[in-house]
Amino acid sequence: MKAVNNRITLALFFGNRGFFPGEVVAGARQELCRAVREADIDYICMDECMTRYGAVETVEEGRLFAKFLEDNRGKFDGIIVCMPNFSDENGALIALENAGVPILIQAYPDKIGEMDFAHRRDAMCGKLALCNVLNQAGIPYTLTKKFVVSPTDESFKADLQRFAGICRVVKGMKNVRIGSVGARTTAFKTVRVDEMTLQRNGIDVVALDLSEIFQRVKRVTDKEMNEKKADILQITDFSDYPESKLDAMARVQAVFEDIVKEYELDAVAVRCWNEFQTELGIAPCTTLCLLNEIGISAACEVDIPNAVMMRALSLASNTPSMLLDYNNNYGEEDNKVIMFHCGPVAPSMLNGKGKIIEHLMFKKSFGEGSGVGVNKGNIKSGDITFGSTRTENGKICAFVTEAVFTDDNIEEEFFGSGKVVEKENINELSNYLATTGYKHHVSITYGNCAEIINEAFSKYLKYDIDLI
Repeated sequence: MKAVNNRITLALFFGNRGFFPGEVVAGARQELCRAVREADIDYICMDECMTRYGAVETVEEGRLFAKFLEDNRGKFDGIIVCMPNFSDENGALIALENAGVPILIQAYPDKIGEMDFAHRRDAMCGKLALCNVLNQAGIPYTLTKKFVVSPTDESFKADLQRFAGICRVVKGMKNVRIGSVGARTTAFKTVRVDEMTLQRNGIDVVALDLSEIFQRVKRVTDKEMNEKKADILQITDFSDYPESKLDAMARVQAVFEDIVKEYELDAVAVRCWNEFQTELGIAPCTTLCLLNEIGISAACEVDIPNAVMMRALSLASNTPSMLLDYNNNYGEEDNKVIMFHCGPVAPSMLNGKGKIIEHLMFKKSFGEGSGVGVNKGNIKSGDITFGSTRTENGKICAFVTEAVFTDDNIEEEFFGSGKVVEKENINELSNYLATTGYKHHVSITYGNCAEIINEAFSKYLKYDIDLI
């Protein structure tokens, strides 16, 4: 399977107002197009021959831009509103009222020494006016970090990357299909979820019975099995166990890739114990590793709510995500905890190859050899964003926050893949999770993208979210 293509395309809108210098629109068009290209983002814009400078000033020109959007529906994922001068809010409102995608509003700054009538832009004032009108109309929008900023400004590069993340999340969280593989893990009421609430928010849960998985495993050909064995051996060391265990893991991998294609799944939440151990003698952790690597968010223990957050985080960062337990205190360090899971972490999130080990809990419960397949690895250090979702009273609720994976040592005897997390208010966060009813799992990605998730969830997707 190939990684999912998460490129986005932006539609570019240019505003104008006649008694301000209109010549600046032509320069803005060049500068914004260049900035978007350099950010490796695709774009479309209305032909500059359609109006003066290709900008929107009047209501009639707003209708032309609205038609341009409608004619290109499905070809763009967000809109940048560029305001080279004050710009007309009435034409902009008509142009944007049915946009249906995130909107970034960028307004040019004035320059000292160019404040005469021939050069003054007044785009700051115009941006306030446009935001007021969009607010009145209930049209959500996103702002740049600097209220007025040129596309050539260094900070605008970060604005573009942040907005691209918002667009990926909003686009990617609509019409989501999550494969719920197996019944909810018997021991965990914590992962219960309201599927009807998810459905009303465009998230479809596709239920698949484990019996279907096991039947399909029997039908996997030797050719398919050998291909998947090669994939597994690329990411991990399998030297300590018999070939038959690798065969079983490879057949499971082939089946999951088939069901992802057949049911057009964006994520899966898997009942990973006890049946995989009692029926096949393996743990399916490595399958989850490989799925996460290619952008199919794969959650353990049928945790559908965290499959939702894993997908959102993966879209926000444009990199894989992982699911870990919020698991242990770290000695007397009040700002640190250990997060851990058996071994479902995407290979690119590890330092070097993993190593296949046996799940010690399954070994204890079902006998030696029953839980081979945990991919133990050294999780990379760095900035992370993590969070979770839940359903309550017909709403999707979420939290998101940022922290750091540290280089602090965890003793070798610690089972599975663990990592120390440092965050200044970690104790308050722990109390928040316990008070609000979040589970012991959290979804994690690398980088600082909490603002992206918060903006996408609260402003455009209308989830209830806390930014911690």
